[in-house]
Amino acid sequence: MFDVTIIGTGVIGCAVARELSRYKLNTCVVEKNVDLANGTTKANSAIVHAGFDAKPETLKGKLNAKGNTMFDKLSEELDFPFKRNGSFVLCFDEKDMDGLRELKKKGEENGVPDLQILDGNEARKMEPNLSDEVVAALYAPTGGIVCPYEMTIALAENASTNGVEFRFETEVKGIEKSGEKYILKTNKGDIETKLVINAAGLFSDEINNMVSERKIHIAPRKGEYCLFDKVVGDMVSKTIFQLPTKLGKGVLVTPTVDGNLLVGPNAVDLEDKTDLTTTREGIDDIVSRAALSVKQIPMRQVITSFSGLRAHCTENDFIIGEPKDAKNFINATGIESPGLSSAPAVAEMIRDMVVAKLNPDKNADFNPIRKGIPKFREMNNEERKQLIAKDARYGKMVCRCETVTEGEIVNAIKRPLGATTLDGVKKRTRAGMGRCQSGFCSTKIVEILSRELGIARTDVTKFGGESNLLVGKDKESI
Repeated sequence: MFDVTIIGTGVIGCAVARELSRYKLNTCVVEKNVDLANGTTKANSAIVHAGFDAKPETLKGKLNAKGNTMFDKLSEELDFPFKRNGSFVLCFDEKDMDGLRELKKKGEENGVPDLQILDGNEARKMEPNLSDEVVAALYAPTGGIVCPYEMTIALAENASTNGVEFRFETEVKGIEKSGEKYILKTNKGDIETKLVINAAGLFSDEINNMVSERKIHIAPRKGEYCLFDKVVGDMVSKTIFQLPTKLGKGVLVTPTVDGNLLVGPNAVDLEDKTDLTTTREGIDDIVSRAALSVKQIPMRQVITSFSGLRAHCTENDFIIGEPKDAKNFINATGIESPGLSSAPAVAEMIRDMVVAKLNPDKNADFNPIRKGIPKFREMNNEERKQLIAKDARYGKMVCRCETVTEGEIVNAIKRPLGATTLDGVKKRTRAGMGRCQSGFCSTKIVEILSRELGIARTDVTKFGGESNLLVGKDKESI
C-alpha cells in the first residue's frame, strides 16, 4: 500500500511529487497517458506571471507572486530554462488608466515588487516595436518565461530519482473508500493508498466527484496560438499583455524561452475535453488583436499553430484541500492561469498538508539536483568537441532546424522516465520543433526509438495509443 498516490503528471502533480520526495513516504504517481505533461501543461502561454492580475483574497492572488519568486532556485537546481524578461500591460486609451492603476494596486497587495506605470513613449523606448496607439503600460520586471514541459519533466525526473514511483497508461476508473484507505480502481488493477492527491487537470472534477458530494465542474476553455520562427524571436523582449476592457481581455505577444515569438490565446468555452483543433477564425482573431500591441505581425514567419485547453473552474479560483466529506483526499483542481506560475507554491502548500496528516520523517538522502540533457545548440565548438570525444553520437546531427544530435535523443530515451514516443523526444530535446516541423528528422527519430526501445518501427507512436506513424510490415523484421 502506498502512503500517497498522486493522480496526474502535469506541472502540479509533478511539483507535488518532488516536494513529497523530501520525506520518507511511499509515493506513487499515476497517469493515464503514455508520458508526462500531456495535458494543459503541454500547450499554454509558458508565462511566469508576476502576480498582479488575481484578486488578493483568492488562492490565485496568494500563490502567484510567491510561486514566481521560487523559479530562479528551481531552474538552477533542476536545470530547465527560465528567464526573467519582464512584462508590460498595455493601455490604449486614457479613459482606461484607472484600470491600469487598479492592476498595479492589486499587484502591490499581492506582494509583487517594483511595479511601475510608464507613459507610451517610455514604454516604446524599452520596446521599440510597440504600437503607436499605446498611451501607457504597467511594467512588471519580475515577469518571466519558461518551458512548461521541460520544467515538468525536470520535476518528475528529480522526484523519480528520489524514490517516487510513476505508473503510465494507468487510468483511474473509480475510487472506493475502505476504512482508513482508498482503493483506486484502474485499468491496470487496484491501487491501495492512505492518501490521494487529485491533480488530474481537466479531469479533476471527475476524480473529485467519485468521492465527494461537493461536486466540482471543470469547463475546458480552448486557447489558440501562433508560433513564429526564431528569426523574429526578438521582435519584443518582454511579454506584452493588453489591459482587459469591456471589449475583451486581449491577447499576448511574447518571446519564448527558446527564442521563438508566440501570439495568443483566444478563449473559447467547450464541452469536449479533448478538442485541440485550431480554426481559421480563431487564428485570424488572435492575430488581429495582437496587431493592437505591436506594429506589424510577421505572418510569413509562422511555423505552426496549436491550441491548448485550460481547466476553468466555475468557482473562478484554485480549489486546494480536502472536501469536508472526503478525509485524506486532497484536491488540486481548477488550476488554470496563473497555475504554472503558482505551481511551486501550490506544491509546498499541499506538501505541508500531507506532512501534517502523515507526520513522515525527512528523507536524509534527498538530492535536489537534476542535470538535464546536454544541449548541443548552446555549446561552443570546444565544448562540442569534448562531448563528441566522450560519445560520438553527439556528432551525428538529426534535427537541423534545432541543432539536435543523436546523442541528445538517446539520452532523452535512456534517462529516468525517458521518452518512448516521437512527442516524448520532442518535449525533451526540441527535435522536430523548428521551422520544418519534423519534416526532415521524424524518420530518423523513429529509427532511433525503434532501436533503443527494441520495438519495430511500426510500433513507434507519435503520442501513444493508436498514433502509430507507420503501418504495414517492417522489412527488417521479415
